[in-house]
Amino acid sequence: MISTQGSPQTRDDSVPTPADVVAPAPTGDVTGPGDGTPVRPEAPVAPEAPEAVAAPAPNPVEPAGAEEPKGRRRIGVLLVVALLAFLIDFGSKLLVVARLENHSAIKVIGDVVTFQVIRNSGAAFGMGQALTVVFTMIASAVIVVIWRIARRLYSLPWAIALGLLLGGALGNLTDRLFRSPGVFRGHVVDFISVQHFAVFNLADSAIVCGGILVVLLSFRGSNPDGTVHQQADKGEQADKGE
Repeated sequence: MISTQGSPQTRDDSVPTPADVVAPAPTGDVTGPGDGTPVRPEAPVAPEAPEAVAAPAPNPVEPAGAEEPKGRRRIGVLLVVALLAFLIDFGSKLLVVARLENHSAIKVIGDVVTFQVIRNSGAAFGMGQALTVVFTMIASAVIVVIWRIARRLYSLPWAIALGLLLGGALGNLTDRLFRSPGVFRGHVVDFISVQHFAVFNLADSAIVCGGILVVLLSFRGSNPDGTVHQQADKGEQADKGE
């Protein structure tokens, strides 16, 4: 039997037919349909990578009990005021001891205010003559307390007040430590005499002025750290009301 090529009766599986031949993919320019214009096959487009999403920045967590800054510390002001008060008192005592001791009183305002040197073994204005050692210990304790308060000092008026107290306490303590009759028993030099009042020195004046200023600041509700305790009390009451 004679069969035509491609007939199923004469088809040889080992011989590939035209349908089985796969045309190779074009590797160069391909001629466009109709006009002969070479067409370059488009390169496959890579899928776009998803945009990276920035992680939200963590919110800073304030520690419990954190306080807002209250400004600059006023320790420098306290030290300057204390140093000035101490130096003025110390210098005035050296001067009056050298010029006025064992001399007659000098009238400043008639008989109302005079300068005359008196050795005082007691406290300010001549009180407590027999308690020299006790007053020495009290002055030392006052200095320690003022220095502890200075670590949280942000108020300028408080710095001035505490500086006056510190300078005055140091001035009188210096007399008690280094003047006769001995350490911790030294007599303080007083020289400002006010008629019908007392005899005192500049250290006593600094202590009195500083104490008055502390009382005024306390009545106004001011604290050494710069806050006002009346406002703090109102804030606590508001929190309790909520």
